[in-house]
Amino acid sequence: MVRQLSKRLKILIVDDDEAVASSLALLFRQSGHSAHIEADPEAALRTIAETGKDPVDTFDLVFQDMNFSRKTTGEEGLSLLSEIKDRYPSLPVVLITAWGSIELAVKGMKAGAADFLTKPWTHERVLHAMNTTLGIARVLTTPTGSKTLTRDKLDAQYDFNGLIGKDAAFLSVLDVVGRVSRTEAPILITGESGTGKELIAEAIWRNSERKSGPLVKVNLGGIPGTLFESEMFGHVRGAFTDAKKDRAGRFESAASGTIFLDEIGDLELSSQVKLLRVLQDRTFEKVGSSVTQTANVRVISATNRSLPDLIEEGGFREDLFYRLNLISVHLPPLRERGDDIQLLARHFLEKLAKRYNRHAAHFDSSVPSWLSMQSWPGNVRQLRQVVERAVLLAHGEQLGIGDLQQAMDMQPAEKKRSFDPPVGEMTLDQLEKEMISAALARYSGHITKTAAALGISRAALYRKLEKHGMTP
Repeated sequence: MVRQLSKRLKILIVDDDEAVASSLALLFRQSGHSAHIEADPEAALRTIAETGKDPVDTFDLVFQDMNFSRKTTGEEGLSLLSEIKDRYPSLPVVLITAWGSIELAVKGMKAGAADFLTKPWTHERVLHAMNTTLGIARVLTTPTGSKTLTRDKLDAQYDFNGLIGKDAAFLSVLDVVGRVSRTEAPILITGESGTGKELIAEAIWRNSERKSGPLVKVNLGGIPGTLFESEMFGHVRGAFTDAKKDRAGRFESAASGTIFLDEIGDLELSSQVKLLRVLQDRTFEKVGSSVTQTANVRVISATNRSLPDLIEEGGFREDLFYRLNLISVHLPPLRERGDDIQLLARHFLEKLAKRYNRHAAHFDSSVPSWLSMQSWPGNVRQLRQVVERAVLLAHGEQLGIGDLQQAMDMQPAEKKRSFDPPVGEMTLDQLEKEMISAALARYSGHITKTAAALGISRAALYRKLEKHGMTP
């Protein structure tokens, strides 16, 4: 979905390849915008400075190559980017690089670039980058008005149905969600388990220009690496033994809509490369087919893990992180949302009492303070489960602390095993093997989750499995 912008843009193209620069300029002019070409960084900086004297005539966007003359290190491109961001911090820059030089693009993103394109690019990809970059720029330069944010004001502008809360931190999240929804930018939602990341993804979709298209939800933690391509991109009949008929993948099913990639932090490295290709080129092929299809989707992803930590451990690609993370939304844990705990509890009580046709539809006066004193490690999901159990077990018309405590105590307890054998009965290697075995059993052989639980990288876990002759 490439949407035409109503404003006529002024775009600067900085590239010493005349064919590339002319092709980009023609594309922009055919789209109703003006384009100016410069072949080297010095001329580009002079041109920006000259046009900047007239606020009406300033550039809206820069597309710049990473290499000029015969140098291929990217240093010239990074230097030009640095100069532009130092002198004109609000001027968005899109980098152009070769697929094999994506590491350079990542450096550029860290230095302030808004997006990057890889050669060879398609017209659709260029226009998508233009629209996305300018959409993000508008969001970042528009005042949030956070000092006067109210739930009523936000509800008057956006559809936040199902998102309960009035806490200042939560309202700040909703404000960002509402504003970024109308861009085409990929959005990464982070937060602890149970904070409502899927509900936020649904709100982004409802408030976007793709709301008439589908919202396809994918739990990446539940897709084995061997099935990733078939699940995400589909397959044709006969592509492999069990391929009895053609099958549409998730990206095809999400055409003209939005795809929600949940648990993105659990995606295996081999699958991360394939996903990056689709996000970068906006094209894919079904397994067993040579026909290229366009990925006309908006991507929202979510994780409860720290992707920067995973990158440092070698468990997540940095280039994929920057492709997914053009806009980031972090959900605060329930314990940091103050009065929202009571607000949510009352909402769940009313809703669940009606669903189960129970009489208990009120809390007694002692409950609010008790609710606020709990740590709620499972966040909103845990609060809902506790209220639901209490409603089902209650005898009277009011729920008290005893009812809620009983429901809280019914939560599944963590199974704990002792690793404190008598001295001399178990070596350190045997103890290590026992701990790895227990962790593998707990996470059903899931390598990423097991490694995270043990506090080591996936690569380190594989080495230890080989050392002990173990298989997940």
